[in-house]
Amino acid sequence: MSAARRPSPVRRVCFVTGTRAEFGLMRSTLLAVAAHRQLDLQLVVTGMHLDRSRGKSLDRIHAEGWKVAAVVPWHKGDDRPAATAVATGKAMANLAGVFEKLGSDIVLVVGDRVEAFAAASAAHVSGRLVAHVHGGDRALGLVDDSLRHSISKLAHVHFPATKLSARRLEKMGEDPWRIQCNGSPGLDDIHTSAAPRAKLLREFPGLRPRRYALVVLHPETSDPRHEARAARLLLSAVAGSGVERVVIVYPNNDPGSEGIAAAWGSLAPDTPHVIRRDLSRPLFLGLLRDAAMLAGNSSSGIIEAASFGTPVLNVGTRQAGREHGRNVVHAPFDAATLRKSLARMWNLGDPLRHPEKNPYGSGGAARRIATALARIQSERFRRKLIAY
Repeated sequence: MSAARRPSPVRRVCFVTGTRAEFGLMRSTLLAVAAHRQLDLQLVVTGMHLDRSRGKSLDRIHAEGWKVAAVVPWHKGDDRPAATAVATGKAMANLAGVFEKLGSDIVLVVGDRVEAFAAASAAHVSGRLVAHVHGGDRALGLVDDSLRHSISKLAHVHFPATKLSARRLEKMGEDPWRIQCNGSPGLDDIHTSAAPRAKLLREFPGLRPRRYALVVLHPETSDPRHEARAARLLLSAVAGSGVERVVIVYPNNDPGSEGIAAAWGSLAPDTPHVIRRDLSRPLFLGLLRDAAMLAGNSSSGIIEAASFGTPVLNVGTRQAGREHGRNVVHAPFDAATLRKSLARMWNLGDPLRHPEKNPYGSGGAARRIATALARIQSERFRRKLIAY
């Protein structure tokens, strides 16, 4: 009789989250990791989640019942890029200590944010495996493109969302066996997670489907004055497009964001616009599904909106180079161009819709990512040599 097989040891997977957007994008993956019998989820929260001026979404994470293993302070002194660099360095040092204390085996990060860069750097240098979701994408941002590819070079396993992104990773010298193209996990539960219309109506009385525009604008420069002007220009164009109302969501906390926040904060108390510092993912997805259009430069317009067929006016350069669906139209910060593009989308009160076809996939990514994390052969993956 052969000896009984020993159960595989549980692998500790530490996800570091810094913003409401990437936490929502990764929610299905976190659930899949938590449910996997060979994986133990550790959740570390930092960055914008701790910022009261952006709604302090850490409170929402707790309210949803997530167990937070550690909170890492984000010491952002002001809106200068140098202050962001200092905050990133301090977070990197603190994260290294957290990983050591938690005994993390794999550190999981997503995208191109400074919080993800700090986590990947601390994990790689301290000898832990790094898994990166949404590597290989292109997006100009402020320093986004450089940070994303830097994280990819630090990562030991890659979960790109598209075949084109997977090919970019190979061209960067990453071994093909490290790359698993799964689609974006943010699309796994997008239709079932979106708040039903009855709930939207309770939250936003009088808001009618396809009669409003959703505005989500992030900075593309570090100059608050420039960003405030851009925000006012965009809002003027959207409000004049013919929509009944405008729903505005506050920006992230990148350098320059205070200008956009100031523009939204200066709106009159009796404004017809709906303004929110933070939104739960179900509410945001419900708004995105039912909006006549999304205007701004949010990655949600690039990744999630196509699954609902929602038209997107992507303004400026922040998402330049990003793969996208046919529902996205690009425009510069020019009043005449914005008005013309919005008029086409509004279509005299019969807003355009697009087929629900998304280049970032159609679901199932979370389960495949969790399975891959459980099967990684640590020693093979740990040592990296450029493939060419």
